[in-house]
Amino acid sequence: GILQHPDGTVLKQLQPPPRGPREQEFYNKVYDSDCCDSILLELREYLPKYFGVWSPPTAPNDTYLKLEDVTRKFNKPCIMDVKIGQKSYDPYASAEKIQQQVSKYPLMEEIGFLVLGMRVYHVSSDSYETQNQHYGRSLTKETVKDGISKFFHNGYCLRKDAIAASIQKIEKILEWFEGQKQLNFYASSLLFVYEGSCQATTVRLSDVTLAEKRGVPKGLLSGGDILEYNNNIHVINSTENGKIEASVGKGLSKFYAFHKKAYSKRHHSQLSLKVENLEKDNVWKSSTCITQEHLNGNVIPQLEKVFCHMPAEIKESANVEVRMIDFAHVFPSNTKDEGYIYGLKNLITVLQNILDN
Repeated sequence: GILQHPDGTVLKQLQPPPRGPREQEFYNKVYDSDCCDSILLELREYLPKYFGVWSPPTAPNDTYLKLEDVTRKFNKPCIMDVKIGQKSYDPYASAEKIQQQVSKYPLMEEIGFLVLGMRVYHVSSDSYETQNQHYGRSLTKETVKDGISKFFHNGYCLRKDAIAASIQKIEKILEWFEGQKQLNFYASSLLFVYEGSCQATTVRLSDVTLAEKRGVPKGLLSGGDILEYNNNIHVINSTENGKIEASVGKGLSKFYAFHKKAYSKRHHSQLSLKVENLEKDNVWKSSTCITQEHLNGNVIPQLEKVFCHMPAEIKESANVEVRMIDFAHVFPSNTKDEGYIYGLKNLITVLQNILDN
């Protein structure tokens, strides 16, 4: 599981040798302060930032990689972990290991990727739907498109803005792979994160009916009481004796844990809106956003307009992150990583088909 340090970074426990030391060596190489290799310097753009290693005071022999929390900036992060490549085993794997990996998902070589898990925020219920690795391994060539589209569906409609932005980011990673011949990646993943709540406005749907009954005057927003949500990771608290209390994720196979609902009782029966500087953006002035007038009618059609019919300019700049993670099987090479490239191209094709259809 992934833990969270009090400073907001995440902690990934070092795996047993040789995997753990290999991953640490990879991060050390890419983030070496003396690094002048343009290929590695560009690669940093597609990884979580690396802050070295860390050990808890009470267990100095336990080593953790200290990494950027990619979800930290999101209000309602939707997260998907996709293993990339035609082979999920490295060149030094034993025959037994190869057979074990191939049997887990025989289609890996043909499809080039495997969904390891996802966590999707549904606006209507203000809750998350979680799928684990068994869901991904159940997908076939015929169902993989629908299986991945599930990640981009918020309960009302397909988030085409997030799909388009994801494709653009994968294409940048593909460009990097097409231009390098020094590293090959096996059993490595892409971590997808996008904002599940409306980018313009955060609305507690459960409060809309209450607000209507109260007859909130038009144009009146609930003054300083802004509804704030915590993100998807339980924070580790440093206790006085230096022990670390950690919440370990159960739903997603490798990355990131429980969603924590964090709002105080005083917000429970209030309509709370968070409007973020929309007036500065002329595009948004002409688009359909939720206003107080809309709330006195049916809020769901308005949410659909915000999510599904955003202008192209907004779709292109959707709040999305796509980062490479899991580097326990990265090896030096003198050829292109054709297996990873194949997986990226296939994933782009599937996402493009979801977008087009």
